[in-house]
Amino acid sequence: MTSKNNNPHIEPEKAATPPLVTEKDATDNLEPPKSYVQDPTSQPEEKSDKRAKRSIKLSVIAISLSIIFSGGIAYQMQQKDAFYQAKINALQTQLTQTQSQLAAEINQIKQETQTKADQLTHKTDVALNQQQKSIDSLQLAIADIKGRRPNDWLLAEADYLVKLAGRKLFLEHDIVSATKLMESADQRIAALNDPSLVPLRKAMARDITQLKIIPLIDREGLVLRLTTLQQQVDTLPLANAMLPETQQQSAPQVSENINDWQNNLVNSLKDFSENFITFRTREGNAIPLLSPEQHFYLKENLKAKLETAIKAVYAEQQEIYTTALSTADKWSASFFNSDDQSVQQFSHALLQLSKQNIQVQYPVKLETQHELADVITERLRREVSPMSVTEDK
Repeated sequence: MTSKNNNPHIEPEKAATPPLVTEKDATDNLEPPKSYVQDPTSQPEEKSDKRAKRSIKLSVIAISLSIIFSGGIAYQMQQKDAFYQAKINALQTQLTQTQSQLAAEINQIKQETQTKADQLTHKTDVALNQQQKSIDSLQLAIADIKGRRPNDWLLAEADYLVKLAGRKLFLEHDIVSATKLMESADQRIAALNDPSLVPLRKAMARDITQLKIIPLIDREGLVLRLTTLQQQVDTLPLANAMLPETQQQSAPQVSENINDWQNNLVNSLKDFSENFITFRTREGNAIPLLSPEQHFYLKENLKAKLETAIKAVYAEQQEIYTTALSTADKWSASFFNSDDQSVQQFSHALLQLSKQNIQVQYPVKLETQHELADVITERLRREVSPMSVTEDK
C-alpha cells in the first residue's frame, strides 16, 4: 500500500480541478472491478478509496451539467433581451411618428379655427357698424322730429362755461377753476337728456380727465415762504474775520543748575516781558470783515435774489427760480455765520425750496370747445331752415 492509500483525505484536494469527464468515461469508470485476490485486511481501505473517487467524478459531472445549463439559460435571456430591445425601439419610433402627426394635425386645426374666428369677427364688426349707423340715423330723425327744444338755452350756458374755463386755463393757469367750470358745463349737457349729445359728453369727459391729471402747484405757499425768508435776512448774523490758527509755544523753564544762571536770567526776563506785550505768529491768509456798506449791499442783493425767485414762481420759469435760490444759498454759506442756528435753518429752507417744481405742461386746447360750437351751429341751422320755408309759403 502506498501513501496515497494511507491518506485518503489528500486525494480530494488534488482532484479539486479535475479534467472534464464525459459521460462515456463516467460509465466506463462505473464498470465493476475485476476479481482478484486481495488481502482481507486491506479490502475496506480500497473500497473507501473507490467510493471517494466515484463521488468526485459525480460532483464534477454535476458541476459541468450546471455550467452548461446556466450557459444555456444565459444565452436564452440574451436572446430575449435583444428581442425586447428591438420591440422597444420600434415602439419609440412609432410613438415619435404619432407625436409628429398629432402636432401637424393640431397646427392645422389651429389655423382653421383662427381663420373661422377672423371671419366671424369681421362679420360681427360689419354688423355692429351697421347697427351703429342705424342708431345714429334714428337719433338724427328723433332730433329732427322734436324741432325746436325749450331747453336749448342750456347749450348756450354750457358754451359760456366752456369758454370761461379755457380763459382760466390758458390766461391765468387756474386749473382748479377750469375743472369746476367744465364739470358745471357737463351737468348742463346732462340735464338735456339728449342721446345725440353723447359724443359731446365724451369730449367733455376727456378734457376733464386731462385737467385733473395736471399736478397742482401751491404758488401762494411758495411765495409766502420766500417772503418770510426775505424778512429773515436782516436778522442773520454775519461771519467774523477768519484768522489762521496760532502756533503753540512752550513756556521757558528755569533750571535749578547754578551754571545755567545766564539762561535762567534770559527766561525770567522773557516771562516778565510777556505780561506787558505778547507776540504770536500765525501762518495763512486772514479773511477780513466786510465793511458796513458791503453788509448792506450783501443783504439787499440776497433779498433781490429771493424776489427774483418769487417772480419766477408766477411766471413758471424753473431755471431762473432754481438759479436764484442756489445763488442765495451760496451767499448765505459764504458771508453769514454758519455756526448759528438761524443761518442753518435759512440755508436748509433755501435748499428745500430749490427742489420744488414750478413748471407745468398745460394742454394745447380743449376739444369740447370745437365740438360744442359744431352742435350749436347745427341746431341753429335746423331751426332756421323751417322758418325760411314757412316764410316762402
